[in-house]
Amino acid sequence: MSLSIPLIDMAGVRERDEASVRRAGAAIREACETIGFFYIVNHGTPQTVIDRAMEAARTFFAYPVETKREVAVNKRHRGFHMLGGALMYEATKPDHKEFFSIGLELPEDDPAVLAGEALRGPNQWPAFMPELQDVLYRYYEEMGRTGADLLRAVAVGLGIDEDFFVDKYTKRLQRTQMVYYPPHPAQAEADQFGVAPHTDYGCITLLHQDDSGGLQVRELGTNQWIDATPVPGSLVINVGDLLGRWSNDRFRSTLHRVVNRSGHERYSIATFFDPTYGALVDPRDLGVAEADCIYPPVSAGDYILGRIDASMSYRKQNAS
Repeated sequence: MSLSIPLIDMAGVRERDEASVRRAGAAIREACETIGFFYIVNHGTPQTVIDRAMEAARTFFAYPVETKREVAVNKRHRGFHMLGGALMYEATKPDHKEFFSIGLELPEDDPAVLAGEALRGPNQWPAFMPELQDVLYRYYEEMGRTGADLLRAVAVGLGIDEDFFVDKYTKRLQRTQMVYYPPHPAQAEADQFGVAPHTDYGCITLLHQDDSGGLQVRELGTNQWIDATPVPGSLVINVGDLLGRWSNDRFRSTLHRVVNRSGHERYSIATFFDPTYGALVDPRDLGVAEADCIYPPVSAGDYILGRIDASMSYRKQNAS
């Protein structure tokens, strides 16, 4: 198989093998300074965990919409998002997808929840599908481990201490979404997408996709759209806006989109592996001189919340 997007072997990174971390870090640096996307293999998340989560996604989205609405998205951005509920910036039509979103499971008496920190609290789990909680939250936790491994290699690629990100993730704002794309409408106009061209909001994204295809990436060097062809056993990784800001655009946040032309349903699970809400994203912490900083410091949570508020229709309705 010929791939335009680099494939990076993460073997040895979880074990903190120094040579493996250096090798992965160098490969990530090359990928992030050129195309902006890459695949990882030998990433540490068991295939059985992935397979069970994907089967759960197929089961969940097969329920009638009225049933799924029993766990309709709430103010914490947890739960079921209906078809047409997301409009990416500069897009003219809502995305042609459904998704179900979870985050870090926190009780109502957690200090962050009591303090009113946005997006925090318990998840919404469907009573009509009780097995989803164990299956999807296991996936969430495994992706958290893989994300932490990945950030060590990212840090090495940036030339900073490999543990730089650790204390920025003490109570991570990680979100995991099961995503369902119906077949692309046959008569759809050119500006209709499964997901319209966008960049992700946070630090890094870890995506498992099925074999349907449809994910496309705008290559940084040429501005051409290329296919992120499904690769068995891999996760697709991309840089989000926060890591772009942190690195002063050394690692760029890359536009991508989805059009499901497979003729059948497409399923994926996206994990946005993002820092603690109050983590300060400041290029100066990565050695960028004040005069050279493209971006001012920003709270990770405030930035992510702002982007969610701007793209999700239910947020706009609740604000009106």
